[in-house]
Amino acid sequence: MATAREIKRRIRAVKNIAQVTRALQLVASSKMRRTQERMLAARPYADELRRVLNKLARASAGGDDESNAWGGEESSDADLSLLEERPVRTLGIVLVTPDRGLAGALSSNLTRRALQFVQEQRADRSNANLPVQFLAVGRRGRDFIVRNRLPLLAEFVNLGDIPHAGDVRAIARVISDAYLSGDVDAWYLIYPRFVSSLVQTPTPIQLLPVQPPEAGEEEEDQHIDYIFEPDAGTIYANLLPRYLETMIYQPLLETVASFYAAQFVAMKNATDNASDLADDLNLTYNKARQAAITTQILEVVAGAGAL
Repeated sequence: MATAREIKRRIRAVKNIAQVTRALQLVASSKMRRTQERMLAARPYADELRRVLNKLARASAGGDDESNAWGGEESSDADLSLLEERPVRTLGIVLVTPDRGLAGALSSNLTRRALQFVQEQRADRSNANLPVQFLAVGRRGRDFIVRNRLPLLAEFVNLGDIPHAGDVRAIARVISDAYLSGDVDAWYLIYPRFVSSLVQTPTPIQLLPVQPPEAGEEEEDQHIDYIFEPDAGTIYANLLPRYLETMIYQPLLETVASFYAAQFVAMKNATDNASDLADDLNLTYNKARQAAITTQILEVVAGAGAL
């Protein structure tokens, strides 16, 4: 059994750890709300961009037939290389993870989902040896890829809590260049989709070839005819790179919000566990101290009886 001095030392160590986890909990709590507000503020922009692209796609096709909307006759002169679908000989995965740890199982869930997604794609395409290229956004994902010796095309780390437009454009440029050059035939992005402060779901989305956004159930201007200059096909061809950047930027915001939410929950649980452990150690210390006092009293009584 540990001595009273050893138990006292363990109590002091546990309380020091509780102070650290409580400080991290407070920091995560203060940043969690701001990151969530920033993430929610960006969602309407992404939704509106999807709606505009749908309108442009239908207009470029010369009607409302969505089956022919993505690449109509009027857009034949526009650069629609990002829409070109071809047999997938090399798969690209953009793995978006936090830069820091102490966020529970967030990073491990993302890396596990990435490996699972690769297996699913290989099974769907009936190619067990389908080559995969990874692009890491975040240190945790980068470290996982390097540690497991997976092919790493590029890495982007230390983007901060507010991703800059230049960083997003750089990521989009690497992805589009690899796609247009034929090095990668399809790009997917895996990120933690923020559902609530307690739930962050690893979610894969397709980046390239760009898929037509799903039209909303109701659109206020669905019966309004717009005049596009120069033409709808050219406009939405020029919007495709911006749409790709939006599909990257929004997951980056979701990742930051998910990180602070997961860190807040993890640090709160760690603080509560440290407090419970300190209470248990205090009880053990009191028992050990009482046992030592009882032993000393018995020794004194025994000595007095012997005299």
